[in-house]
Amino acid sequence: MTQLANRHATTAAPRATDDTAGVRLVLHSEEDLLAVRHAVRAASVTAGFGIIDQTRVVTAASELARNAYIHGGGGTLTIEYPRRGAGQGLRLTISDSGPGIPDLDAALADGFTTGAGLGHGLGGARRLMHDFEVHTGVGRGTTVIVTRWAGR
Repeated sequence: MTQLANRHATTAAPRATDDTAGVRLVLHSEEDLLAVRHAVRAASVTAGFGIIDQTRVVTAASELARNAYIHGGGGTLTIEYPRRGAGQGLRLTISDSGPGIPDLDAALADGFTTGAGLGHGLGGARRLMHDFEVHTGVGRGTTVIVTRWAGR
């Protein structure tokens, strides 16, 4: 994968343009991480996902929110419900104002960690979702946008 202008995108399809805004959560404490899991579980049910896809989305959200909390000093999660034709999706945007990711390709590799974790967070979230984008820059924070589509 290549890194161009501190932007990394791997998308399975173009982003939908007909978004219905959902909810925005602040990530500043361990309790907020639990709230993220509950809110994303409820959103995945609303989006019509089965239990397997619910688990995928909640796992990805949990990993990304934890990264924003630990490495970015906190941040926000926005949940949206995009549509693409007849397809319903669930889009999560996780943003922080932390130090950014100096080497995105390395950070996406399994086993890469800057902390005590197993190093599956960012790359694991990418595998669990259909669409995946990272916008980051040293000293500019990080925004990760992921989408999963129902019935795909």
